[in-house]
Amino acid sequence: MTGIRKKPRQQRSRATWDAILEAAAQLFGERGYTGTTTNKVAERAGVSIGSLYQYFPNKEALLLALSEQHMEHSGTVLHTVFEHLEREHPGLEETVSRLVDAAVELHRHNPNMHRLLFEQTPRSPTLMARFQRLESLMAAAVGAQLRRLGVAGPRPEARALLLVQSLEAQIHGAVLSPPDGANTDTLVTEIKALCVASLAS
Repeated sequence: MTGIRKKPRQQRSRATWDAILEAAAQLFGERGYTGTTTNKVAERAGVSIGSLYQYFPNKEALLLALSEQHMEHSGTVLHTVFEHLEREHPGLEETVSRLVDAAVELHRHNPNMHRLLFEQTPRSPTLMARFQRLESLMAAAVGAQLRRLGVAGPRPEARALLLVQSLEAQIHGAVLSPPDGANTDTLVTEIKALCVASLAS
């Protein structure tokens, strides 16, 4: 069993839950997925292993909870960006710039979590399903913006999905692992230029 056993409702239980997840995030960041154990997480959180198992049966459940937390935060930030785009209707360059900047800030906000989720984590079916759902929601929102701007092409869903996937990979590399001698801000500027050029052609 890999799922979360239950989520807390009372304030004290919620504090324990948060302490466990914070400890897990720290240890995953320091030791990676394979080097982290539930015993170490419980020790770091200052709780008994029994208290940890009350909520999380294993470390994959911890990872799933952290990924859910991370994706909820990402979804909230991006939802605000899309709301502004729908209300203000900026042009292509400004739309691309806002979307890229939002994604860059999400990577900078919690770089260890991005590295963990995208570089070290085993790709379990449950975790991949969650990623794919977020990716699909993002692609649908981006597709709506492409249609608004008149750059959706004959297959807007496919174009939007490929755009979301390519931007994630490019921004991940630019922010978290830029090549030697490369400046992240310069790379982000180039990402925006490439995106605009591909959509405008």
